[in-house]
Amino acid sequence: MTDNTTSLQIENLHGKRSKIKAANVMLRFELPSMAEFLAQAEAIAADIDTDFLWESCPPDEFGFEEMAKEYFGHPPTPVEAGGTLIRLHAAPMHFYKKGKGRYKAAPPESLKSALAGAEKKRLQAELQTRYTDELISFKLPAEFFDKLQPILYNPDRNTLEVKALEAACAATHLSAAHLLQHCGAIPSSHDFHLNKFLFENFPKGTDFPEVTVDAHPELPLASAQAFSIDDATTTEIDDAFSVEKLADGNWRIGIHIAAPALGIALNSPLDLIAAQRLSTVYMPGDKITMLPDSAVQSFTLSADNICPALSLYLDLNAADLSILHSDSRVERIHIAANLRHDTLEPLFNEATIAAGKTDFEYANELKLLWDFANTLEALRGKAGEMQQVDYNYYVENDHVTISNRLRGSPIDKVVAELMILVNSTWGKLLADHDIPGIYRTQNNGKVKMSTVAAPHQGLGVAQYMWSSSPLRRYIDLVNQRQIIQLLNNQPPAYDKNDTALFAVLRDFDAAYSLYNEFQRQMERYWCLRWLQQENIEQCEAAVLRENLVKLTIIPLVSRISSMPETPPNSRVLLAIEAPDLLDLAFNARYVSTIVPAEVVE
Repeated sequence: MTDNTTSLQIENLHGKRSKIKAANVMLRFELPSMAEFLAQAEAIAADIDTDFLWESCPPDEFGFEEMAKEYFGHPPTPVEAGGTLIRLHAAPMHFYKKGKGRYKAAPPESLKSALAGAEKKRLQAELQTRYTDELISFKLPAEFFDKLQPILYNPDRNTLEVKALEAACAATHLSAAHLLQHCGAIPSSHDFHLNKFLFENFPKGTDFPEVTVDAHPELPLASAQAFSIDDATTTEIDDAFSVEKLADGNWRIGIHIAAPALGIALNSPLDLIAAQRLSTVYMPGDKITMLPDSAVQSFTLSADNICPALSLYLDLNAADLSILHSDSRVERIHIAANLRHDTLEPLFNEATIAAGKTDFEYANELKLLWDFANTLEALRGKAGEMQQVDYNYYVENDHVTISNRLRGSPIDKVVAELMILVNSTWGKLLADHDIPGIYRTQNNGKVKMSTVAAPHQGLGVAQYMWSSSPLRRYIDLVNQRQIIQLLNNQPPAYDKNDTALFAVLRDFDAAYSLYNEFQRQMERYWCLRWLQQENIEQCEAAVLRENLVKLTIIPLVSRISSMPETPPNSRVLLAIEAPDLLDLAFNARYVSTIVPAEVVE
């Protein structure tokens, strides 16, 4: 529009006016018009062979008009100069920009490398597009087969596979897991969750290396005959009990704990395995043991075997079952029987105890242990507390059975009270001798682990340590070492303020929380499978708070968005829709309120 020598007032093709510096003007011309000029220059640029242009370049820096003159063989027209500038600017691999309208040809090796990189990117873009198209068509690209686990469980967004998967997910409005399931990459929803856990926590697999169990020293043989009480599926039998009538008419009760610490030396290969796994991992229908089967079989308290054990003996007054004397020993004990919940509970329960039925094996011993357990519960100030419901999961041939039982049944109470007693007694034993151990403490409702003995308010004991499951928890194995060393008058395996002990506490706490979360996740999975398996279309639920409910038939909790504001403890009827076994969720629709909260209360 106007030229003010140092600046220009211009109007672009769309009518917008602006001011620019004269130094930014690279080409001035009168004809053709700007619209015609751009169209003609772009046409000329399209006809220019970039490689030939590069070969024609001088070795040093040059201007675009200079290059246009060399290329066309005559002083260039404005359109020819403009076309050359467009072509130079559009080929940054061939020509390095050095200033306004000035360039320098790329060295041959640099150009070769840049072109190879560009070709690689082009091929990758084509490959990514193919991946995306196949996934959108619910076909798994062949290249995905060997990379499924990292794609699913640890996706690297810089890889072509993950980029393609994300694009396909956006196009299909499906999550990665659901899209890959449609592609046939996830044949088992159960294995999807299990493999994720194994990928994150057992990257080298769950198999054990070849290890040997150290021979334990010769131990005295106890006179008592012991029996265990366990679930039908238990193979790591950690504890057993014995009952003897003493000559003075009093009773001697023995609590016998498997003693793997006798054959697993600190920092031995077997100990390092246990220290890495830290606990047995439980899930419905399966488990991943802390110790290899050879070690478990060497120390599990299985029937008809004489097994090494760490035992606590309690002499009881026959009149009131008060403890007269206690004694801890390292010994061998004969395991006469392994009693199982499924066969024992119909014989030994509150009804049969009230009826005085004693027509089954170990009935008298169990009745004495039951009476003693009630005495212990009262001493802890916990008698009469509300019983909670436990759920058992049995999975066989992909069929799940979920049963419930009240926690606090005679079987449960006998085992629980005797385990609390042995763990608090041995915790006190270490504390009295100023030997460190790993304790569980509770204060103001908060449970934590500590190397210092402190009260556990929830259990009502002055100190409490885990020492009764050394085949299944590394903490118990560590504590057992300390106890056995003390009883054998030997220096403790871990001294006070031993950093190794603190490391065990830290690592165990983290691993145990993770394993428990996985168990809860798999229990939720099998609850959803049960809904599917039993074709449940409607179900009652108890309102916990707001729109959060728990189904009454199985331990499944979920939020129901369609439910109106309903007071806690109300019973409602829900219509159950198809469970999502990958997201571990289910849809349910509120139908009606069956029992209002005030009636339930």
